[in-house]
Amino acid sequence: MLQVKPCFSREDYLLLEAQSDVKHEFLAGQAYAMAGGTFNHARVAGNLFASLRQLLRGKPCQPMNSDMRVHTPSGLDTYPDVSVYCGQPDLNDKQTTLLNPVLLVEVLSPSTREYDRSSKFAHYRSIPSLQDYLLIDPEAVAVEHFHRLKRDEWLLRVYSQPDDVLVFDTLGISLALNEFYTQ
Repeated sequence: MLQVKPCFSREDYLLLEAQSDVKHEFLAGQAYAMAGGTFNHARVAGNLFASLRQLLRGKPCQPMNSDMRVHTPSGLDTYPDVSVYCGQPDLNDKQTTLLNPVLLVEVLSPSTREYDRSSKFAHYRSIPSLQDYLLIDPEAVAVEHFHRLKRDEWLLRVYSQPDDVLVFDTLGISLALNEFYTQ
């Protein structure tokens, strides 16, 4: 991520986002331009969104794509590759920011994979509604699924076979990895 402007307010950040063709992540007075993804990144994220959309049709939970900004209580504003909320969306900033996701998904890239696993996940854990966090490698069948057991306790499951099945108890659905890794 490339820093674009030193130390400014969240209000200034929101104005920047409203006028920019490029998405920015915001934290502690700093805005960072978010790089575009690879073909595989876009394919996996798109397939996952489409699968979730189909599985959740008619249910009280709905997926959002990477155009939906998420704000964490710890102060991070970012655009996960996929997010899911249940019930009524808790929105802020003129309905451009989701505050109550239950599932967040990051499709990994070489430049952000360690950040997504560490600092970003720490910020995501500050969201009280969040129950599941997925990290997906777009280049190989490799998925890390973190599920919240208690406020500060998370269970990690690692999947590496195309026929492995992710179970989302919170959403009441199951999803085979080959659903989003398919060409």
